[in-house]
Amino acid sequence: MSEALWTSDEIAAATGGRLEGAPFEAFGVSIDTRSIEPGDLFVALAGVRDGHDFIEAALASGAAGSLASRPGAGARLRVADTQMALEALGLAARDRASARRGAVTGSVGKTSVTQAVRAGLLRAGRGHSSVKSYNNQIGVPLTLARMPRTTERAVFEIGMNHAGEIAPLSRMVSPHAVCITTVGPVHTENFADGEAGVALAKAEIFAGLQPGGIAVLNADNAWFDFLKDAALKAGATVRSFGSDEACDAWLLDFKALEDGGLVRARVDGVNLDIALRQRGAHWGLNSLAVLLMLQALDVDIDVALEALSEFEPLEGRGSESVIQAAAGPFVLIDESYNANPISMQAALSTLGARASKGRRIAALTDMLELGPQAPRYHAEIADVLEQSKIDLVFCGGPLMKFLWDALPPTRRGGYAETAADLAPQIARAVEPGDLVMVKGSNGSKASTVAKALAALGAAPESAGAAGRGLGG
Repeated sequence: MSEALWTSDEIAAATGGRLEGAPFEAFGVSIDTRSIEPGDLFVALAGVRDGHDFIEAALASGAAGSLASRPGAGARLRVADTQMALEALGLAARDRASARRGAVTGSVGKTSVTQAVRAGLLRAGRGHSSVKSYNNQIGVPLTLARMPRTTERAVFEIGMNHAGEIAPLSRMVSPHAVCITTVGPVHTENFADGEAGVALAKAEIFAGLQPGGIAVLNADNAWFDFLKDAALKAGATVRSFGSDEACDAWLLDFKALEDGGLVRARVDGVNLDIALRQRGAHWGLNSLAVLLMLQALDVDIDVALEALSEFEPLEGRGSESVIQAAAGPFVLIDESYNANPISMQAALSTLGARASKGRRIAALTDMLELGPQAPRYHAEIADVLEQSKIDLVFCGGPLMKFLWDALPPTRRGGYAETAADLAPQIARAVEPGDLVMVKGSNGSKASTVAKALAALGAAPESAGAAGRGLGG
């Protein structure tokens, strides 16, 4: 059996907890009984549903013990506050490993970049990273607590909805390199000063940066000078990516191919051709951010290029399936994980650039957390749809009604107040050979539409590479 991630003595030392029951070894850390593995430490977090109510279920699923704030069944470490104990365990994991650490944030693209960096770290040696979008006050310490002591390199995704959320997470990770993918109008309803407040919040990533650390920044973004100044004040070395020759990683060209994309770039004076399994043009800049981050984490360029060339689109962010419907097959592009004005434009532009035997169809649900400007942002999608030559549009949700009203009759496929009510309309309309892209915010249930369309085929089969969305 592999080396234990934690012993109960180590957990007690890290958290100040008191062991009740027999000593144990844990080989993982979990907060969810639905995904718990035998040998995990179960952390009973308080919340909408109190984790203490699930300790017995965790033990029945094979948990080695629990981290809890009250007595009960099984071996457990008793602590005053399980959230604080999880954070302490994360810090102990960080300090015992000699890993070089990176952190990624940004209004869009952070999950894409984090997971692509992860692919490079795993190829280069003993790597560790966030899974899914574990980027908040629970996900970051949980990812740290899961980090093996022998880890050589690690990357963490850090997100936010409000000001003041990124700084403590950055200090927790204490990264050697950070990346801000871009800044845009995302979560703006939570910022009185709009996008400027978002930029200031993203700059909090520098709060925990190691002295002399590296900041990877998007020179094509309007907030580049502001972020560069903040990074330099934090003592960082700035590394830039963008479409200007002054950038450390200079994007020369991006070409969408039948089975992915080709990036032409000049990185530190060296010309590179980078083959991708992504079709979206935004992957031109994404790939350069990944290369600079991997370089900052001491990964060889050849290893980084190999990892990028094999990195597949992720579920809900550009993954594709051929759906064998009763009338004939169509292609489903699943961008349902999240949406905002930037990622919506990127995804629709990618869809419009695709060759198709049938129609290009967009099924869109509300983009959330955009504040008073939300109606305008939704209506303006009509221009993007026109430029991208999308054939048919289905709109779901009260905010998407503003887009529906702005569409010409020839482009209108159908409208419904909810994603659930929209899905049957699309299912009836889709024809063999169509390209159907589903995109919307997670909270507006875009995934409901994607799942309903996928269910039209008994066994969807892979359609190969796809443009990965900028959500996440």
